[in-house]
Amino acid sequence: MGKKQIKFDVIVIGGGHAGCEAAAAASRLGACTLLVTQDITKIGEMSCNPAIGGIGKGHLVKEIDALDGLMARTADEAGIQFRLLNKSRGAAVRGPRCQADRKIYKKVMQEMLKKNKNLEILSGTVVKFLKNKERIIGIKLENGESLSSKTVVLTTGTFLNGVIHIGEKTIPAGRVGEPPSLGLAKDLRSFNLKMGRLKTGTPPRLDKKSIDWNSLESQEGDLSPEMFSSYNKKPKNRQIDCKITYTNRLVHNLIKKNIHKSAMYSGKINANGPRYCPSIEDKIMRFSDRDRHQVFLEPEGLEDDTVYPNGISTSLPESVQKNIIKLMPGLEKAKIIRPGYAIAYDFVDPRECLSSLELKKVTNLFLAGQINGTTGYEEAAAQGVMAGINAALKTFNKKPFILDRSEAYIGVMIDDLVTRGAQEPYRMFTSRAEYRLLLRADNADQRLTEKGKNIGVVSNRRWVDFNNKKKKLSQAYRILQKLTITPDKALKFGINIRKDGVRRNAISLLSFQEINFDVLIKIWPDLKAIDKNIAKQIEIEGKYLVY
Repeated sequence: MGKKQIKFDVIVIGGGHAGCEAAAAASRLGACTLLVTQDITKIGEMSCNPAIGGIGKGHLVKEIDALDGLMARTADEAGIQFRLLNKSRGAAVRGPRCQADRKIYKKVMQEMLKKNKNLEILSGTVVKFLKNKERIIGIKLENGESLSSKTVVLTTGTFLNGVIHIGEKTIPAGRVGEPPSLGLAKDLRSFNLKMGRLKTGTPPRLDKKSIDWNSLESQEGDLSPEMFSSYNKKPKNRQIDCKITYTNRLVHNLIKKNIHKSAMYSGKINANGPRYCPSIEDKIMRFSDRDRHQVFLEPEGLEDDTVYPNGISTSLPESVQKNIIKLMPGLEKAKIIRPGYAIAYDFVDPRECLSSLELKKVTNLFLAGQINGTTGYEEAAAQGVMAGINAALKTFNKKPFILDRSEAYIGVMIDDLVTRGAQEPYRMFTSRAEYRLLLRADNADQRLTEKGKNIGVVSNRRWVDFNNKKKKLSQAYRILQKLTITPDKALKFGINIRKDGVRRNAISLLSFQEINFDVLIKIWPDLKAIDKNIAKQIEIEGKYLVY
């Protein structure tokens, strides 16, 4: 970079999902931003499963998009299978999810970051914070270079003092083949913060060519996929099926026989793992009455021979992993490309943070992602957006941007973290949100885009798109409110409602579970002219009106 001392408004450490969103958000606000990461070719890497979204997580992605973040658009560009989870339940708890092409996702994320005019990207290892008493004023790199900054956002993921465990073997690493961040871990501990260790894991990767795909049950994507971003209407890539296999009693017995070799059960790892994404060892030991567990075989890309067997995360020795794989249907001849492993890493008790994600004890230092005790790409990215926004706002002497629990899943997550802490890796679920009937995936833009525009993080393009949608919704509501029908006339269309003589408008009819927008079109054919996405949202709103 030429000079020994360079001044920035915001420096973001780490190029994972939290770091990408933090850097992009700060630069969108006009802050002179630097993203520093060990290997710039790994920016946007999907370290674990190549998927985005899910129940609760999909809501977060929609909210990131509403604030003009990157994850939703990147997922749409990289998606090779889209599914709406919880379809049989109410719209409030449905979760959009996509299987992504790992290489495309990383490529698109890096391209999007490069388009940010206020953002520089630097390959380097940060070893120390520059401080003036209890105030952060910059960072020091491994090569001795010092970079000054008004604020710093730390997003180290699993790199902070990270150690990989495969059976009895331990490897200091942030992820496979990449060194951990030791200097920063030591420096953070000097701040007298309450810190701890957490664990996460990943399954072995399989060679696609060695799997008997024809013998396996298929999991197909949706025929009419739901995109994450309001910018996109349909998938960009060829869509694929995933496959399903199962563990069995032979697998379970083998795991029990070798359980003492698992890093989790041998006592080598003194850290809590994610309760809602347990290792296969945990599943076997905790649910011993189960005869089998589902395993989803998820291709990591259209031009990639790597398969992610979702459901068998493990820290057993590689030899045991090979035998486990061969005992499952369709995997009798499967070859392991890379063994599964557990990774333990340092995290900061998130109760050390304010609601802005700035540390209470150390001014100008913001934390986002797994360092705050969360697990998952979506939770990390959502924190990254907020930390990047607030770091930039602080440089401009503006008040922090805080979302309430009643406004967003992002607000629920951050409030949970800073008030309750993280005794285990935190994962977002719809059940965590008291206002989940209001905090739906379909209305994320209506809840958040105007707030984002008011602070300057939302682009003009998104603002124009949002106002166009808002205008269409208002027009459609006005039309539906004027259309009324009597109970007797409704009966002619097969709609049996209380015979009270009251004329009901089209909106109120939607509150009946058996009535959808297609039924309204049968009564009033002119409603066909309303955009399908607008009609879908009005239908959902109608269902929840009575609540």
